[in-house]
Amino acid sequence: MNKHLALRFALRATFAALGVAIQLTAVAAPDQPAGGLTAPVFSPSQGNQVRGASHDPARMDWFRQAKFGMFIHWGLYAVPAGEWNGRTNFAEWIQLEANLPTDEYAKFIPQFDPEKFDAQAWVRVAKEAGMKYIVFTAKHHDGFCLWPTQLSDWSICRTPWWQRTHRDPVKELADACHEAGLVFCLYYSLPDWNYPDFPAKYSQTNMKGNPNAFHGSPKPDADITKYAAYMKGQLRELLTHYGPIGIIWFDGGGSFKGVDRSQLLDAKGIVDLIHGLQPACLVNNRLDAKLGDFGNPEQKIPATKQATAFEVNMTLNNHWGFNKFDQHWKPASDVIGKLADIASKGGSFLLDVGPTAGGEFPPDAVRILNEVGKWMAVNGEAIYGSTASPFDQAPAWGRVAAKPGKLYLHVFDWPTDGKLTLKCAVKPAKSWLLADKTECAVKQGLGEFTISVPAHSPDKDDSVIVVELAGFVAPLHEAAHSARVIEN
Repeated sequence: MNKHLALRFALRATFAALGVAIQLTAVAAPDQPAGGLTAPVFSPSQGNQVRGASHDPARMDWFRQAKFGMFIHWGLYAVPAGEWNGRTNFAEWIQLEANLPTDEYAKFIPQFDPEKFDAQAWVRVAKEAGMKYIVFTAKHHDGFCLWPTQLSDWSICRTPWWQRTHRDPVKELADACHEAGLVFCLYYSLPDWNYPDFPAKYSQTNMKGNPNAFHGSPKPDADITKYAAYMKGQLRELLTHYGPIGIIWFDGGGSFKGVDRSQLLDAKGIVDLIHGLQPACLVNNRLDAKLGDFGNPEQKIPATKQATAFEVNMTLNNHWGFNKFDQHWKPASDVIGKLADIASKGGSFLLDVGPTAGGEFPPDAVRILNEVGKWMAVNGEAIYGSTASPFDQAPAWGRVAAKPGKLYLHVFDWPTDGKLTLKCAVKPAKSWLLADKTECAVKQGLGEFTISVPAHSPDKDDSVIVVELAGFVAPLHEAAHSARVIEN
């Protein structure tokens, strides 16, 4: 084997070790279609390198393609809209943070009357933002169920809205997602601050200095095994009444400190139940790290690309649930930058909106998502189905994501001299601006290539340059001896 052939194999092995699915061919794989994703079903693997803990590549296919989803936190906590006894920093944790007993918290039930709830309008906002899936809080830590569960009266059925209309928001949102081609997913809280058989000792300590764990109506003989059976019964309802479910998104809420939640709740039995009812349904890692299909870094983007599948979940302002006082909105430019950064590290982005008690998205959230959607309409190809950058360090000017045969250069800082340089051992075949398909001249150097770009960037926030690959070039230490290009 000559040294150039050996180098080619070594470089291929290096890229494979980085977990990047780059195939050196000038013909690109088909990009994500403009329409919705197919509901999660088993299908042939697309050959992605990163796999979830389930080790079922088919189950993860739609998730790897989607890359961008909407989190929706909605429940009784929207009624006080963040305010209690003169304090204005509450949201979905208000019952625990304000130390409200069940009887006190239940006073919000008659006030939960979302006459303006329109599932199709919610889905339309998500779809126009370029999002491909929705995760909806069927039951948050307060245990209040937003579907007509047969296993508890602590549910939507006690609200005047249900008693007047018999509308099921989970069904309406599921139907709207399925019709629009979005994947419908459900959040389900592991702790329950109001269910009689959830032991208070497994909950988080309250926020007023009391060392005792919180429960709205603690029961001395609460039985976690009965609660685990209750969970399974509710999950069976959710997985049999609402069509295909893409993810059951569990959340621990800071509970179960110092104990094995997986064992207490029979995590394996729960996951087996889920896959027995819907084999294609994903499960995140907050029930059991070993059984989860993907990780969930919260409010923080990992510093480097990850070896396993992950999804960053983050708020659009400072709260998950609705808080009418919170005007600290992330601008669209920030959301776009975070989306590109997460994609460059191989992850997905789950961005939260907290609707009002009346059933509407805050106008600022809609405005920001509309702006993000305009960027995605032009540049979505650089996000959907992409894999992590093949490079260990991000360039100073932005981020890099990849697809078979292509690199996507997310340029945050447009070069003032009209030259964009990337130091890497690949040979580009051609390059163009994703926004308008304008071709950009590429000059091959030793261990780098330089792209000539127009004087002005197509987008002030993130301009994407596509680079089609032809092969590898020798790295700098080899180039000192030979400037020959190693062809594909």
